[in-house]
Amino acid sequence: MSQSPEIKNLHMKLKVLSFFTVLLVSGSVMAQSLQVKAGINLANVSVTDNGSVDEAKKLTSFQVGVIGDLPLGSKMLSFQPGILYTGKGSKAQSGSTSSSTYSIQTFNPKYIEIPANFVFKLPFSKEGRVFAGAGPYLGIGIAGKNKVVGKFAGIDYSGEKDIKFSNDDPTTTSEDEGAGFGIMRRFDYGLNGIAGIETSSAVFSVNYGYGLAKLQSGSNSSANDANKHRVLSVSVGFKF
Repeated sequence: MSQSPEIKNLHMKLKVLSFFTVLLVSGSVMAQSLQVKAGINLANVSVTDNGSVDEAKKLTSFQVGVIGDLPLGSKMLSFQPGILYTGKGSKAQSGSTSSSTYSIQTFNPKYIEIPANFVFKLPFSKEGRVFAGAGPYLGIGIAGKNKVVGKFAGIDYSGEKDIKFSNDDPTTTSEDEGAGFGIMRRFDYGLNGIAGIETSSAVFSVNYGYGLAKLQSGSNSSANDANKHRVLSVSVGFKF
């Protein structure tokens, strides 16, 4: 008996989330310390072939999660795997809110994201170090909303609907299963650049996530750099 799309979707989520959990637990066991972090995301989506963004479409969201710290042979170099719940997306406005006709559309997908950064640390005091690093990330879309509010000829209107994700298998690169109009790719991936300051108990960091996967299901991510996530994050973490 063939499974329904909903059952296949659930199985895919469970498999990927299980993989993420094993990865996090393995990293945590080896880690010298764990960091619980939270912060603000300034999210956007690239609009040109070379990956540039429209600053007017910036969306404020958030992130929260756990980061491990595994020294690699010295106190100056570390591997930092983690797991985050993070919001991305963008917004667009047409017309002025003071006019009788305008619209504001907000696109805000939520992801479980696994960063894997390699970080170089340089001490500046007995307890403090500055750091900088980079690494890849992998994310799976699990929720999100498309919202619109506005006026037409002075009459208010609004709407909201759940974001739909494709049921693609990330191990198959030749096809995007479940692709369709109005459906996002479930899996996002890209590169992180991170810098900040840490003390014996706290971490203050800035991170830039440069997405490499197109948002539309069934699209070719290597064709150009339009329609990919761009996220600037500012966060604070507490070490355990």
